[in-house]
Amino acid sequence: MTGTATAIATKNYDVIIIGSGMGGLVTATQLAAKGAKVLVLERYLIPGGSAGYFEREGYRFDVGASMIFGLGTQGTTNLLTRALDAVNVSLESIPDPVQIHYHLPKGLELKVYKDYEKFIEELTNKFPHEKIGIRRFYDECWQVFNCLNVMELLSLEELGYLMRVFFQHPLACLGLVKYLPQNAGDIARRYISDPQLLKFIDMECYCWSVVPADKTPMINAGMVFSDRHYGGINYPKGGVGTISQKLVEGLEKVGGEIQYKARVTNILVEQGKAVGVKLANGQEYRAKRIVSNATRWDTFEKLLPKEAMPKTEEKWQQRYQQSPSFLSLHLGVKADILPPGTECHHILLENWETMEDEQGTIFVSIPTLLDPSLAPPNNHIIHTFTPSWMTEWQGLSPQDYQHKKEAAASHLIERLEKIFPGLIDGLNYQEVGTPRTHRRFLGRDQGTYGPIPRRKLLGLLGMPFNRTAIPGLYCVGDSTFPGQGLNAVAFSGFACSHRIAVDLGL
Repeated sequence: MTGTATAIATKNYDVIIIGSGMGGLVTATQLAAKGAKVLVLERYLIPGGSAGYFEREGYRFDVGASMIFGLGTQGTTNLLTRALDAVNVSLESIPDPVQIHYHLPKGLELKVYKDYEKFIEELTNKFPHEKIGIRRFYDECWQVFNCLNVMELLSLEELGYLMRVFFQHPLACLGLVKYLPQNAGDIARRYISDPQLLKFIDMECYCWSVVPADKTPMINAGMVFSDRHYGGINYPKGGVGTISQKLVEGLEKVGGEIQYKARVTNILVEQGKAVGVKLANGQEYRAKRIVSNATRWDTFEKLLPKEAMPKTEEKWQQRYQQSPSFLSLHLGVKADILPPGTECHHILLENWETMEDEQGTIFVSIPTLLDPSLAPPNNHIIHTFTPSWMTEWQGLSPQDYQHKKEAAASHLIERLEKIFPGLIDGLNYQEVGTPRTHRRFLGRDQGTYGPIPRRKLLGLLGMPFNRTAIPGLYCVGDSTFPGQGLNAVAFSGFACSHRIAVDLGL
């Protein structure tokens, strides 16, 4: 979209969406496909947010994780595929036979195969005394998934949808209601008692929810623990950034618009209702509905006056806190340091007690094992990231900040040497990102990647939906039901667009 701001401003929009993260783009494309006049405002140069990319010296790096759910071809949980289909675009994806290769304390090495029975066999071989409990727990996850996988996943705020889906799938709906107030840890302990195996299930949750099983809703766990065997993990050819690029292509095909370098500074509220937005350059745009793809903290403490925060948001912030940001290490390495059979995704943890600590757990993606085109010939990308809090990186002089980044990168590489011997000698490119980097480029308060419970809560019942206490204002993304992850925020986008379409009579 290359038109001038003045030209855009003369139009009347149905919906303005702040931010082009995956939740925002799915909302935009779904509404535009229904005939709504949609404008997406993106502060950066390209779409995608944490599902974006950047290029350096022949490498195309993913900004965030590259373990992608939702690009399958069957069922109803393949939300990224469905989002692309809605605007008549598609992309090629590459199936990954292993979700994660775990490198855990006390020499526990495990691979989560796409083949469900192969995974159960692998886990049972490590914990033969828990054979029955392992089967019962993961089979119960399938019960949750099967309930989700027979129904169209739209807004739980819309009564008409709820009634329709209940009459179509009464048993599945009742099954999901049963699990709404439960967490994965509650279910796991019904069947399993081995402390190390329960720690493994904590890590199974932590690797995508950033909290252990006791704080991870069972519905989310059932979705992830089963979809990896059903739809599988599929990497988009060309990198994760191609998903958002294709959605933008589809958005424009159906008449929607996106404007880059358009940083929203204020949501305009008149007579208690959200009616538009104001940009950093002073330009204003107005629409019947406003959608924020920013975090709840950015939305209600920055884009709106903090003193005007609704009571519902105050209560929500008492239940949830910001998840950590990440220390990211984007490496280019010689291909021959990785032995044949190396998997794409790894998790490294040396001590169970440090799983949730600053830089405790290390996540690794090597997307060039699936798509070699992302790196120069005979090279691989190793993208490493580990949780890190903004407080660790504040108050530093530029020189101290640089030194701390270099020291943190060196320490991560030393730890990675345990699973990739020769890594240090094979390095030929390195770039470090901190929570400050994530805040700067993604516009996320403290660089956070969404909310996590402050304490154990009743499953998903505390998560907010898309409507807010301010009429005309909706939220989408990882700060809304069902939470974090690309497929989860795509679900949020489907739900938000459905709720707005009903409200607008589309």
